[in-house]
Amino acid sequence: MTPACRAGCGACCIAPSISSPIPGMPHGKPAGVRCVQLTHDNRCAIFGRSDRPKVCTGLRPEHDMCGTDDRHALVWLQRLERDTTPSEPR
Repeated sequence: MTPACRAGCGACCIAPSISSPIPGMPHGKPAGVRCVQLTHDNRCAIFGRSDRPKVCTGLRPEHDMCGTDDRHALVWLQRLERDTTPSEPR
């Protein structure tokens, strides 16, 4: 069974980088930066709108990602971001 998004979590709007435009962030956002569309109570202000980035609409809550609390979700998504971001050549 797929879990529902935990109200007020916001981890998916903070941890990952987003390379596509977001209303108010025309160049996307870097990892670890709070999205400008994340409200004070950690809800997406553009949820369900057509201008919400596809990467956001495609991300679905999963037990492994969300865990039992918001901290777990943030750490899990930070690790995913780190593991999937190409390292810069030395």
